[in-house]
Amino acid sequence: MSIPTPAAVAHAFVEAINHRSPEEIASLMTEDHVFIDALGTRVTGREQMQKGWQGYFAMVPDYSITVDETFAEGLVVAMLGTAQGTWAPGGSLKPENRWQTPAAWRAVVRGSSIAEWRVYADNEPIRQIMARNRP
Repeated sequence: MSIPTPAAVAHAFVEAINHRSPEEIASLMTEDHVFIDALGTRVTGREQMQKGWQGYFAMVPDYSITVDETFAEGLVVAMLGTAQGTWAPGGSLKPENRWQTPAAWRAVVRGSSIAEWRVYADNEPIRQIMARNRP
């Protein structure tokens, strides 16, 4: 059995995110996985990030990533595309709370797992929706 290419590992990670399965996502992370969001906030550890994904999918239950272009250099993979979803306070998916934004992701691959996942995206669309829905 051959080890998948770094690009194939990164795309498998995207597929796991699009399945919205924190368990599947975690199965593709190294134990010391590092997640870095668009504001530079870092979360370290597979277990912490599995909980993080569970919480995110509770807020945005239909979150998905569309990758349009992929670039790989050694163990680093960069992907360009869009992120989209619906902010769902109380679990209610309302069309007016749907957002989409250009995004990029940087994955550092170790073996057949993701050691680092970094997101570059403008979070203003979801921030505006959240502000509009404050009680």
